[in-house]
Amino acid sequence: MTSIADRIAVPPLADAADPIARDAAPVRAAAAPKISFPVVGGERELRLDLFRGLALWLIFIDHLPPNLLTWFTIRNYGFSDATEIFIFISGYTAAFVYGRAMLESGFVVATARILRRVWQIYVAHVFLFTIFLAEISYVATSFENPLYTEEMGIMDFLKQPDVTIVQALLLRFRPVNMDVLPLYIVLMLFLPVILWLMKWRADFTLALSVLLYAVTWEYDLYLSAYPNGYWAFNPLAWQLLFVFGAWCALGGARRMSSILSSRITLWISFAYLFAAFCVTLTWYFPQLSYLMPRRIEQWMYPIDKTDLDVLRFAHFLALAAVTVRFLPKDWPGLKSPWLRPLILCGQHSLEIFCLGVFLAFAGHFVLAEVSGGAAMHFVISISGILIMWAVAWVISWYKRVADKSASRTKGAAGNADLAGGG
Repeated sequence: MTSIADRIAVPPLADAADPIARDAAPVRAAAAPKISFPVVGGERELRLDLFRGLALWLIFIDHLPPNLLTWFTIRNYGFSDATEIFIFISGYTAAFVYGRAMLESGFVVATARILRRVWQIYVAHVFLFTIFLAEISYVATSFENPLYTEEMGIMDFLKQPDVTIVQALLLRFRPVNMDVLPLYIVLMLFLPVILWLMKWRADFTLALSVLLYAVTWEYDLYLSAYPNGYWAFNPLAWQLLFVFGAWCALGGARRMSSILSSRITLWISFAYLFAAFCVTLTWYFPQLSYLMPRRIEQWMYPIDKTDLDVLRFAHFLALAAVTVRFLPKDWPGLKSPWLRPLILCGQHSLEIFCLGVFLAFAGHFVLAEVSGGAAMHFVISISGILIMWAVAWVISWYKRVADKSASRTKGAAGNADLAGGG
């Protein structure tokens, strides 16, 4: 069985898709597998950034009231949506970066780095919760419309703020649209154990993940939420996608290259995607529902998002197989200025995700108070995307300036040392 060092083919992602990669340690370049996601020759893996940015845009659009752009999101044409993309890439980049750190520095040091990132993401979540709460409360009070507080799920906070704030800090109370970061925090907390097991037996670790997924479904395991109910994204089920991403990063994608290159795999993926598309048509055109056999409906429905229904997982796998086949890592389009906005947003996913949640409610408020029809829906959606792009560009620009300033400072200090030594 190969080790993590054998499986990592290229340098880690510096400031990769998710905030995880910022703590990456340098890694020596090696030969990349035939079909994989990593970077080559020290260059950044732009496909990860591209699809992470795409997921953030799709999440923002899906959080708005239905509009014209909603029909361009993948959830309308199959079983999975942008959440699967985000969690898979998060697991991939987390394992790719911290797996090397664990190999070089040991379990304790790597765990400390991971917990540091978990703390930073947790702080971002608490900050977003505070701002989001203030935004909703201000709008509801200013416009004397308490329906906003009920619709966005903060009514219990206004009734019992002392109890609810504690539950919010424990990740058990969350307003609407704030479920992804708590899921990510919990998954990251278990990353040290996942990496340690994968260092020992990667395939066995994936098998344990599948077993936990099956047990969760069989015994209806879940995490409770406050004041009642359960988590919108059950970590006990969604861990399968996160662990699968980690498994792919640490050698699984390379070992599957022959399967992914197979024409049989390609046609099976196309067939499944087409079947899923046909099923979704019956959701929007009830007159076509007679085409669905009764037995298939009884077996298929409900397609549960909370527990990551196996049909959703399979749909994501089919999408990934087709994407990897037709979008190579050296595709010239990745350098296109037209895709630059998506890639920039993907490179700063934590900040852009938080901004997207804030903008989604602002857009919801404008559309509720101003009757502008389809045109206003379109303007709000495009404006939100442009703001996300602009903020991502400013963050990138600031970091470039800061890096240049730090380099000049180090260079000046080195020259001073040389002069003093002479």
